[in-house]
This record gives sequence, C-alpha cells and structure tokens, in this order.
Amino acid sequence: MEQPHNLRSLFAEAKAEKSALEARPDSNTDAYRSDVNATIAKLEECQRLVGLLSLFSSNEPLEDISTTDIQYLTVEYHLADLLQRTYSSDREALLRRALGQYERFLARLDDYDVLNEKDKKLYERYTSNPSSFSLTTTNDAATRREVKINRFREEKELKQKLEYFANNQNRLQSDEEDVRKLYIAEINLYIHQSFQSLDLLSQELTMLSTIRNAAPNPADPLQDDPRRRNQASESSYSERLDPPLAELLRGGKFGPILSKEGKPMQPFTLLDRRTQLQQGVFRSGHNLPTMTIDEYLEEEKRRGNVIEGGGEKSGMKPEVDEDDMDLADEETMKARAWDEYKEANPRGSGNTLNRG
Repeated sequence: MEQPHNLRSLFAEAKAEKSALEARPDSNTDAYRSDVNATIAKLEECQRLVGLLSLFSSNEPLEDISTTDIQYLTVEYHLADLLQRTYSSDREALLRRALGQYERFLARLDDYDVLNEKDKKLYERYTSNPSSFSLTTTNDAATRREVKINRFREEKELKQKLEYFANNQNRLQSDEEDVRKLYIAEINLYIHQSFQSLDLLSQELTMLSTIRNAAPNPADPLQDDPRRRNQASESSYSERLDPPLAELLRGGKFGPILSKEGKPMQPFTLLDRRTQLQQGVFRSGHNLPTMTIDEYLEEEKRRGNVIEGGGEKSGMKPEVDEDDMDLADEETMKARAWDEYKEANPRGSGNTLNRG
C-alpha cells in the first residue's frame, strides 16, 4: 500500500522531537511538559492513521509488510516510552496508559512472530499475571543481579547492531534489504527495553496501589479519633471525669447501684474522688521532691548507707599530741620493736636456697 506523505513526515517529526526531549535537562519546567504533550499528540495521531489505513493485520506474516511500513510497528512503543517519562497529578492513570501501549506493541509483534524464544517466554509470563510481572522468578539478590547484568550485555549488543546499520547510510540508500534489517534491529531493541519497562511499571503500580489503600480518607479527618472508632462508645462518651449521681442511679455498665427504695443492689465504695481530682488539677505532671538534699543525706547516713573515709585524707597520718606522754611512750616502744626485728632479720636472710 502506498504510504501517505502525511504519516511518514508526522512520524519522523515525532521521533525527532522525542529524541530531543530525552536530551533536554529542563524536565521539570512547564515548557518541557508542553513539548512532551505536543509530541504525545503527534504519536497518537500517527497511531490513528495507522489504524485508519489498516497497515497491519494478524493474518499476514512479517514478510508481507512493506519495508516502509515496518517502522510503524514501533509507534506504540514510542508512545508508551514517552508516557512513562511524563509526570502528572494522576501518576497511576498515566502509567496504566503506558502499560496499555506496551501491551499493544508486544501483542502485535507476537502476532507477526517477531519475538524470539526468550522474549516469548517473558511475554507468556506477563500475560499470565501482568500485575506481578518481573524479569526474575525469584527474589534472590544474586539471581536478580545476574539477570540484570545479562540483560545489560544483550542491550549493548542490540545497540551496537543498530548503530552499525544506521551508520551505513550509503548501503541504506541503495539496498532495501539493509533498510529492513535496520528496522528489525530497532524493533528487537525496543522489545528488550519494553520488558524492562514492564518490570518497572509493575513495581511502581504496586507501590502506588499500596500507598492509595493505606492513605486516610480526607473526607473523614476524625476517623483516627479513638472516641469515634466505635459508634457505641461515641454515644456514651462524656467530657466529665465522674458520672453524675442520676446516671449511677439509672444504671451504668453494671446496672443500678440503688433500688427505688434506696437499698444497695451491688457493692460499692464511697471515695472522695471528686475532691482529689479538683486538688490535682494545678499540680505538676511529675512527682515533686519531699525533702532537701541535706535532709536526704542525713537520712542515708542514719541508715548506714554512707561510707565515710577514703580519698586523699585516708593517707594522711594523724598528728601526735606531744603533751600526751603515754601515747609518746607507746610510739617509742613500737619503733624499738621494729628496729629489733630488722636487726634479727637482716635483709636477704630468708633467701638461703637461691642466692645471687
């Protein structure tokens, strides 16, 4: 089928704008968001024209598609990739739009039998359980790291192959088969990146769903109030610290205390609780001291919990009273006894077996 010039130029323009957006550093500005939305609109128009022209059919093989039309198999991928990079107030809805475009992209390639054996297994795993899809079937860190390294190498090889075909412009202009190989190499790279994006989208959507379910309802800001958790307790809640006597007479939780004749119907204790609460209104929230520090030390000393002595003063000898003759004689006799002991036991006299 002869391709309309409008679709060809529109798709080329959208791809060029998408490549320029990926290299721009101002991704947080309003101008960037406006340009992204404009590029998305162009890709959606390309998608509409492809469907209007019926360029693809699930009943025909890939060989029946003309070389110029093969490139339009990637419209959904470019649209999904751009939606995934976009930010809006409803992030979850945006990601689900991107997810739908990835699914359309892979489903059409599966119809044309473009997926290899490895990609077919991944696609079957995704279709069986899209919400929990992952590139690895286990949560083992070593296995996930190995899969990540292998996929990085595969992506590098696909990019090198695509770069090789893209750099041979002379052959592309003269050989239609090389152009076809270029488009197929481009599609294989996008398939590889699509499964990585599906893995990331599955994780992010799961996280957003968890946050949404855990978030409180803003319409009911008092739902965490313990007084409103139970309707029964809500109706019986009172700011009063003690119930009035009339309520006690009517019957509380355990029934009436007094009968109509004034006879007690259950045991109770009269406490001056109201006065105690009134006296404690202006008290401190912590226990106040009941004695001073000196009083506390005196009490501890009386109980025998204070050990006196020690420290630097323990090494100081008491001064001898020179007028106390009895004490002086006692000290003199003690010194003489020590001198006699040293004379009777000279230094080294005990070392008789190991002299020298």
